[in-house]
Amino acid sequence: MRTTIAVVEDDPGLRRQLAEILATAPDIECVGLFPTGEDALKKLGARLPDVVLMDIGLPGMSGIECVAELRKISTTTQIIMVTVYEDSERIFSALKAGANGYLVKSSPPHQLLEAIRDAYGGGAPMSSHIARKVVQHFHLIGPAAKPKQNLSAREQQVLELLSTGFIYKEIADKLGIGLETVRTYVKNICQKMHVRNRVEAVARHHFDGD
Repeated sequence: MRTTIAVVEDDPGLRRQLAEILATAPDIECVGLFPTGEDALKKLGARLPDVVLMDIGLPGMSGIECVAELRKISTTTQIIMVTVYEDSERIFSALKAGANGYLVKSSPPHQLLEAIRDAYGGGAPMSSHIARKVVQHFHLIGPAAKPKQNLSAREQQVLELLSTGFIYKEIADKLGIGLETVRTYVKNICQKMHVRNRVEAVARHHFDGD
């Protein structure tokens, strides 16, 4: 079963280039190319792909705003921001809106494909200093009202494994469950912890565990 991808990018040349790179991977299927966030939201509807590559600087609705709208539809779709350069504040804003990671547009094709596979498998492609900013964010806003108490024993187990760096496939193997079952647990964890994705769930878990 191939990983489905949608690309939201306003530059037609780069959009075409990304589609060509995706077409070289036998395990990846591009299911949509969109020039704007509005177009993506309208045409994707509730049938979101496994991964979305999202330009951070779109005309009209920004990539960050589009991420927030997509997160209202799905907590399990992996969203990778694509940016011209590593603008820490904008990337951090995108992560707070619900993105799972980011790529610089100049990244070589193999790195793009690796990031997609990493995100789909439960990783979060981003530099360590950006990841630290996410954790620091939770130190600034203070502790939650113990949402983790609502998690089942298995959900707590999955969250603990995510927090120690395991990706979805490794968690599935370790617990003897299916990959989609892990995704369902992560979705439930996000809903119960009132966070938008696993990046926030892990950051919240690290903070609350301090």
